[in-house]
Amino acid sequence: MTSAVQTRLVGLPGSLRKGSFSRATLASLRDSLPGRTSLEILSPELPLYNEDEDGNHAPVEVRQFRNAVAYSAGLIIVTPEYNHGMPGVLKNALDWASRPYGKSVLIDKPVLVISVSPAFTGGVRAHAQVNETLLSIPARLVGGAQVVIGNVSEKVSEGVMDQSFLSFAMQSVDRLIELSRSASALAAIGAAK
Repeated sequence: MTSAVQTRLVGLPGSLRKGSFSRATLASLRDSLPGRTSLEILSPELPLYNEDEDGNHAPVEVRQFRNAVAYSAGLIIVTPEYNHGMPGVLKNALDWASRPYGKSVLIDKPVLVISVSPAFTGGVRAHAQVNETLLSIPARLVGGAQVVIGNVSEKVSEGVMDQSFLSFAMQSVDRLIELSRSASALAAIGAAK
């Protein structure tokens, strides 16, 4: 039975480049979502995290970013690997999203991490670092096979991901959607009590 409830997801690329493989992957996933599911692609371009500028003084773009994540059913992060790790721009966005301590918009938020790289390794080290950061918040990571896209430059053409790999990635997105809907249903039951 298909849920009549709209599932609103947000996507976060780990790269600022407009033509990035991360952004192309998110756009391809967005275009392949089942009915009643949407994906808004956010920008990781935020000022560097500074606790002195947080709280009531947080920059407007940070407040908008946090609200977009908070009011979503789940998050898809697609990241490249820079120098054997996650890009600074992604870590910075996760730092903003993780604050204030104990009240992060990512606590128990279902999150799917995908890594992409022109190398055959597919960004596995960045993938592991993002997972470690999310577990410390603690977000709710989507289980199952890791989605790592090696040789991504051969799998994305004109901003569109190859269909065979897209089908593999969509299996994990489907798990995210199911987890998001289950979490939303439990929250609704808790709010009704």
